[in-house]
Parts: sequence; C-alpha cells; structure tokens
Amino acid sequence: MGPVVEVESQHVAVVGVGYVGLTLLCALGEAGFAGFGYDIQAEKAARIAAGHIPFEGAEPAMAALLTRLVAAGRITATADPARLRDADAVFIAVETPVDDSDHKPRYHALRAALATIAPHLTPGVLVVIESTIAPGTMHGLVLPVLAAALGTVGKDFYLVHCPERVMPGKLLQNITTLDRVVGGITPACTARALAIYRHVTSGTLHSTNAHTAEIVKTAENAYRDVQIAFANELALMCEELDADVYEVRTLVNSSPFRQMHLPGAGVGGHCIPKDPWLLCAGVSDYQPRLLPTARAINDGMPLHLVELAAQALAQAGRALTGARVCILGAAYMEETDDLRNTPALPLARRLRELGAEVTVLDPYTEQLAEFPVSGELTAIAGSDALILVTAHQAFKTLELPAWAAKMRNAILIDGRNVFDAAVAEAAGFRYAGIGKGRRAVPVV
Repeated sequence: MGPVVEVESQHVAVVGVGYVGLTLLCALGEAGFAGFGYDIQAEKAARIAAGHIPFEGAEPAMAALLTRLVAAGRITATADPARLRDADAVFIAVETPVDDSDHKPRYHALRAALATIAPHLTPGVLVVIESTIAPGTMHGLVLPVLAAALGTVGKDFYLVHCPERVMPGKLLQNITTLDRVVGGITPACTARALAIYRHVTSGTLHSTNAHTAEIVKTAENAYRDVQIAFANELALMCEELDADVYEVRTLVNSSPFRQMHLPGAGVGGHCIPKDPWLLCAGVSDYQPRLLPTARAINDGMPLHLVELAAQALAQAGRALTGARVCILGAAYMEETDDLRNTPALPLARRLRELGAEVTVLDPYTEQLAEFPVSGELTAIAGSDALILVTAHQAFKTLELPAWAAKMRNAILIDGRNVFDAAVAEAAGFRYAGIGKGRRAVPVV
C-alpha cells in the first residue's frame, strides 16, 4: 500500500496555468487540496486570482468552478516563484514545442520553469511533469536540474512524469475521468504521485516508470495522427474516384475492428502535430518512415483546401489572384479560441501568397498571427469564396441563401463536412468539400 495523503494538509502548486495547468489546478482544488498557480505572465495570474478564466471558448462548468474555488480560498494564482517554497507537490504544465525546420523539441519553457522554481523548492517535494516530452527528457534534462538543487531523487525529492490527457471543450471532464499513466523515476516517486492523483480522477491509474510514460504519451498521439492521415489520404483518393469519403467511412466502420477516423481541413492543437516528432526525437539509429509520412499528409490538408478553392473559382471564371476569400474559423477546434497549430494559419498564408485577399472570421478570437480576425458574419459579404476550417456552431447555422446573395461569387469549400452539398447548391453555392469527389463542384 502506498503513502496516504491527507488532502487538507497538502499544499500544491501548478507551474503554467494555461489550458492544462488551470484545469489541473481547479481539479486539485475541487478534490480538497489548497493550491495556487504560478505563471510568468502576471496579467494571466491576476485574472485567475480574481476568478476569471484567461481564455475563451465553451468549457462546461469551468468558469463556475474557478469562481467558487477562488471565492472559497481553495486556489489562487501568482507571478511570484518564491511562493513555491510552500508547496508539498509541484506540477509543471508548460509548452514543449518542436522546431518548424528540423522538428526537434525546443524546451525553452521547460528549462526556464525548472531554473526558476528549483531554488525555491523544499526538501521532500514531489515534482510532476505533466507536459508532453520526448523519450529521455526526464532523465536527460529534468532530473539533473532538480538533483543539483535538491539532492537524491526518491529520498530528498520525488520526480514523476504523468502526461496530461485533455482536449479543449472537455478539459474538466477529461482530467477528472480519464485513466492516467503515472511514471516515477523510482517506485517511491510513483507512489507519492498516485496518492495525489487518486483524489483527482475516477479513471484507472497505471503505474510505470518515467521513461515508459514518455513513450506512451507520444505514441498515443502519434497513433491518432497516423489514423487521421489514413482518413485524409482516402479522402483525397475519393475526390478523384468520384466518391463520398464520409459514406465510405460509415461503411468501412460497419466491418468489425474498423474504426476509421474523420478526414478534414488539417490537424491542430498542441499535441498531435508535435508529439509524433517528439517520439521520433527519442531515436537516432532507426529512421522512422510512417510517422513523418503521416505528418506530411496531415500538414498538406489546408493547402489542399486552397487547391479546391482555386478549382471552384476557375469554374466560375475567376482567378484565385485578386479573389476575396473568407476563412470560416481561426481556432483548430470548434467552440474554442485555441490557435495552437491551427490549419487556418497555413491556409491563410498560402492564399495570400497566391494573391488572394484574405479575411478570417471567428467568434472567439481577434487575431491569427499576422491576420486580424473579425467576429461579425458581415465579413462574408462581398467575398468570392468561403473556406470552412472550424465547425463553430455559428457557421453551422448560417442562412446560406441569404449569404450567397451577398457574395460576389457564391463558392463554399467545406473542410469539416458541415454542409450538405445538395442544400448548399440549392442555396446558390458552388460547393466543394474534402473527400466529396470532383463532381461535388457542379458546373452551373
């Protein structure tokens, strides 16, 4: 039997209070722990300390829970790292991106977090890395920094990798119900973390070592990336074969043990576009082939939307150069403001590169890198083409006939299978969608 945690006497801290960190902080507070978030962005910390979520989007129950926990004095937030001396357990949830050019991990945030917090940690502290990292990072990067400051792992301090499993739109649900993989540097480290996580999630806690936990998290997201790439490649083939990939998918999944994923405009978010590269970064002698290929297919989908738009414009007698194109959706996922690795950005940049006049429309954000974002549907008026990237509810309920009449050329490119082709065409649109076959763009 592992150690027993008296919840009320434990003080916990979360380093990095973004999507993952703030959700974890709320879950710990709801479980009865007294906790605080630490973030280098003082404005973000102040918003959380006042009971306000620092990001937009539909997160069921999160706002109410944060407000209640802050009001009750269960959680708060700070930009002062000295507060970490009060923590019995510290959870690190900072970004771990990969470089766009060589796909190698860039641990600027993780290194900075470790360097900042290490001098303030006290003997006996438990440190948990929730960030997703390449295999070998716990032993090669994290452990040396903390050991230099605290001493012997498993004796003077405890170190664990328990990678997050959350998705925007389901943050609280995921963190309080999903299974977790808890990988300690030593068995004593694992036992310390299990004693806390059993209060946080109703899911099963799977004990392992830190190195295996690193591989598990990167592999589970690489697996999903490959499955999506298969769906996307089949969609591209169905376009040439004049078939509907969504009908094909339904029928494929009627066969036992087939669970084909959905194709679409591209893969975004903080995890799936980078985690296959993190997994690949852990090996040197073997040269992965499948994972880079899947990445290339998925990264190519927003560029394929440009091709569909150019084809539809050509059929309407209009060149892409000089055309007004309105992108429906900046976020990578519906009903969020999450722009991390969103396919809308390479789409917008490619359209601009080819001479199109680009407008981006999204109800949850005001800026997409260098592109300003409008929150008003009136941005559609005067466009030559709409390209749907994000399946926000506001787009699903568009009055198509009314908007078709306000466009210069009524072209609709559907990247998420939101619209029925016949309905869109009846409303006056020239329609094309990923995986819908060449004849999905009718000649009118």
